[in-house]
Amino acid sequence: MAHPTPAEAWMARALELAQRGLYTTHPNPRVGCVLVKHGRLVGQGYHARAGEPHAEVNALHEAGEEARGATAYVTLEPCSHQGRTGPCAVALIEAGVARVVVAMEDPNPEVAGRGVALLRDAGIEVRVGVMAAQARALNPGFILRMDHGRPFVRLKMAMSLDGRTAMSSGESQWITGPEARRQVQRLRARSSAVLTGVESVIFDNSRLTVRADQLGLDDAATIAARQPLRVIVDSHLRLPEAAACLTEPGRTLVVAVEGAEEERVERLTRAGAEVLTLPAGSEGRVDLEALLRHLAEVEQANEVLLETGATLAGAMLDAGLVDEMQLFVAPTLLGGDARPLFQLAGIETMAHQRGLDILDIRAVGQDWRITARPKRRIKEGEE
Repeated sequence: MAHPTPAEAWMARALELAQRGLYTTHPNPRVGCVLVKHGRLVGQGYHARAGEPHAEVNALHEAGEEARGATAYVTLEPCSHQGRTGPCAVALIEAGVARVVVAMEDPNPEVAGRGVALLRDAGIEVRVGVMAAQARALNPGFILRMDHGRPFVRLKMAMSLDGRTAMSSGESQWITGPEARRQVQRLRARSSAVLTGVESVIFDNSRLTVRADQLGLDDAATIAARQPLRVIVDSHLRLPEAAACLTEPGRTLVVAVEGAEEERVERLTRAGAEVLTLPAGSEGRVDLEALLRHLAEVEQANEVLLETGATLAGAMLDAGLVDEMQLFVAPTLLGGDARPLFQLAGIETMAHQRGLDILDIRAVGQDWRITARPKRRIKEGEE
């Protein structure tokens, strides 16, 4: 294996810093920056949360006068526009840095090359593309939202070794062990929203919250203070007003089809829900693509964690709306009468099977976690 170049080594440090914002930067991207002068680190920083200073500003503050003539390594193109904070490209110019190394261009159309152009116009040498793949992997949802107007959807399922998720009655707690459940809490914590179907909430009375005592992280209380948006697909508003999720901190968005009974809307609203109605898609159910567009455009959701039962999970897969799967497999058997992992339409022969690309398999306590990506389905007429 080739040794990393100095630029890669410093960028790797910037990526490590960016990772510190994994749970807190919503709706902004995770960004890290280091300042290096004569081969020595003089400043470093990362973006912690929206409205607070960006990574470059934090690094410049730490470096002080040492920033003049230094090289900045940044995981995402410095911004060029005035938002809740000032443009980072201008801050780098005013600090007198001599060179800027950028992992990837910002997909935000308000930046998209303008930050790099601003730096170059000021006479600063700029290099783009160092460890770009690693930088993209850090912000899959932000990139997808900027490029395609929808969030990155990560499907989490817990199953027995024979592929079952719950007993026929709906009982499902607990299939997996505490270590796997801790990982699920971290998946929730990094997500902008948790998406589920009303059946899952009715059966489990799910709270859909991030619980600080289960995260196993040093700053768990701070992380849990930002609860992801809870989104319940409930086409015909069957959610009980006494549902536990309606009394938890944070927001619960119940999504129904247009024309839903007004009395039910009012009752759920009084119980603490926000009710959104969308056009009906297939079989009179909520249009899932329209829902994801709403989450991206209105809620600025980068990553959505899909935690649900076989019906909604299957519908999302059928619609090609799942980007990644986190499958937790427990060393237990639930039997043929238990509920399956997915309800998938149109699978009648082996030719119809749905392929997956396995990205990672690892032990989590007594369970196994499989990270996979659905293979793109070739539609009729495509080559």
